[in-house]
Amino acid sequence: MEQRSRSDLKNAQRIVVKVGTSTLTHENGKMNLIRMERLSLALAELMNENREVILVSSGAIGVGMGKFNFRRRPLGIGVKQALAAVGQCELMNIYSRLFAVYNHTVAQILLTGTDLNDEVKRQNVMNTFRNLLDFGVLPIVNENDSVSVDEIKSMTTFGDNDTLSAVVSKLVSADLLIILSDIDGLYDCDPRENKECRLISVVEELAPVIRDSAGGAGTKRGTGGMVTKIHAAEIATGAGVDMIIANGDDPMIILKVLKGEEVGTWFMKQPAETEPDKRPVE
Repeated sequence: MEQRSRSDLKNAQRIVVKVGTSTLTHENGKMNLIRMERLSLALAELMNENREVILVSSGAIGVGMGKFNFRRRPLGIGVKQALAAVGQCELMNIYSRLFAVYNHTVAQILLTGTDLNDEVKRQNVMNTFRNLLDFGVLPIVNENDSVSVDEIKSMTTFGDNDTLSAVVSKLVSADLLIILSDIDGLYDCDPRENKECRLISVVEELAPVIRDSAGGAGTKRGTGGMVTKIHAAEIATGAGVDMIIANGDDPMIILKVLKGEEVGTWFMKQPAETEPDKRPVE
């Protein structure tokens, strides 16, 4: 594999960005509007540079929890589905208003495992992405929790949006996947338990020692953790997509990634036998 550097990421043209519930909401479940505004500004700037951007956004259940003052994520599937239905509407309403300020249009795409496992439906989804990007629209993707929380889980090992973002990256032949988390990147141990942990800047190959570095679950408002991000890295890098995990406290870090700055953990894409087509097929 030829020698690569962070500066290579400057050339990424089709970019998938994933944001988690912990980035979009406060501890009490209410929406973190400052972060959402800065996320919108960062993505709008990329689009103004004529890059193609897809946002995979968690937060529907978390926002629904905030609307009804839930302090902890409920266990009942029916309650989660109801919260997702309420929260998704609120989430898209705010995204639409924020991006309108920068003269950009957003579109909602809710996916299930059936949509991506069935060849005809998969092709229809690819065509939708292709046309939205051609129109200069920002597709905002989420798991269709209000219909069936098990659909995405049946497709992969983990039912979470880290995995979904990697699947979408592979589907659209993205150049780069950026996952914004509540942690700076992948450490060689759990930094919440050991202050001597070191941030791993670059992962060239997902060796067993890298998987062993992954910690447990994420926040009480979300479903993710480093384990799911490692799984996402396996899917993305195996499909020829570079992936970055970075801290989403300030979403403007996205622009630092695209400038080639050394932030977060860079999971290098794996070499393919043939150069993949960077556009969905007709």
